[in-house]
Amino acid sequence: MRIAVEAPRGAAIAGVPVIQLTTVQDLDNVLSELWPLPGIHGAVLFGPLAEKAWDHFRSRYAPVLAAGGAVTDERGRLLAIHRLGRWDLPKGKVDQGESLPAAAVREVREECGLQEVSIERPLCETWHTYTREGTDHLKRTEWFLMRAPGTQRLEAQTSENITRVEWMDGAGVEAMKQDTYPAILTVISAWEEAVHRSRT
Repeated sequence: MRIAVEAPRGAAIAGVPVIQLTTVQDLDNVLSELWPLPGIHGAVLFGPLAEKAWDHFRSRYAPVLAAGGAVTDERGRLLAIHRLGRWDLPKGKVDQGESLPAAAVREVREECGLQEVSIERPLCETWHTYTREGTDHLKRTEWFLMRAPGTQRLEAQTSENITRVEWMDGAGVEAMKQDTYPAILTVISAWEEAVHRSRT
């Protein structure tokens, strides 16, 4: 979900409902009416009370902070993991006292078996919700653009329900987009833009 003060321009957000909020309580109505509908994976909400609506939304969830990496090798491929039946990118919770960059590198190493990986720069931020053991969580993930040699042996962290780790070429990334989460599509888009910029 995206909450903004002004309405988005044009049809930049195809397939996602765009709704104006006039009161904070409108948010509760949107959540109760939209979320149960099949095929709804997000919404753009706008209005003068955007900050209050965002604070209200966050108050409904237990916060989780995570970090992850969009890792590129020397051939321009993207490192992907297959977890719980879908393609994903390596990420995980930040340990207490751990910096975001350190957590991102640790998670990539643990989930993919890499030994050599380095951060180039921050990439983007995503938010998503999930329910576990009866508690609703709001996860904020800080993503980093990373590099790693593609010759390294990959090993899936099966204790985290990861069944495959693969370097995805262009065709693989396109296929991955059809079988991943909405938040990961945001990261892939940022990665594609960053990789394209580095080639020009």
